[in-house]
Amino acid sequence: MKLDSNDDDDVALFDAEEDSAARKNKIRHPVASFFHLFFRVTAILVYLLCGSVGGSFIACMVTIILLLSCDFWTVKNITGRLMVGLRWWNQVDDDGKNHWVFESRKAGGNQSSASRSSNAESRIFWLGLIICPVVWVIFAFFTLVSFKIKWLAVVILGVVLQGANLYGYVRCKVGARTNLKNMATNYFGRQFLKQAFTKQEES
Repeated sequence: MKLDSNDDDDVALFDAEEDSAARKNKIRHPVASFFHLFFRVTAILVYLLCGSVGGSFIACMVTIILLLSCDFWTVKNITGRLMVGLRWWNQVDDDGKNHWVFESRKAGGNQSSASRSSNAESRIFWLGLIICPVVWVIFAFFTLVSFKIKWLAVVILGVVLQGANLYGYVRCKVGARTNLKNMATNYFGRQFLKQAFTKQEES
């Protein structure tokens, strides 16, 4: 009977490990994940359909601009915070100077399981964030080559809005590492100067 009890414990432990792995790959915020891709992919599809099928240029342009604006606001204010724990914004101080603020959620045990980002959500977030601006850059290149000047403003807007979100979140992700790198560089620089002055004094 004791052997059976140990076997049950082993099975429970194995199941717990599987549950932990499943939670890491589970999408905890399906609505945010959907809208993270919906606006930006729909804007690309509308651009392709309007360019190939035709239709009213004004209606297509307004639709694309609205989709890009909704995407910019959603990714900047909602999906980045929920899916990967990052956020950025620009604030103006009392002197009228702009300051960019980049924040990342600290990994720790105080977070609830619902607030932690999963690997699946992180992949969805970064793939959508990187691929779509690259697509708009390609659109900009072909717009210039084919002399479709009327679409140039729309394409540039797509590059600027989605590129701004990409830049902001990359700064959030690597900002701490960059600061550490600068600190290390300054430290070694001071040590080098200190040794150089010490050698001069000795000589």
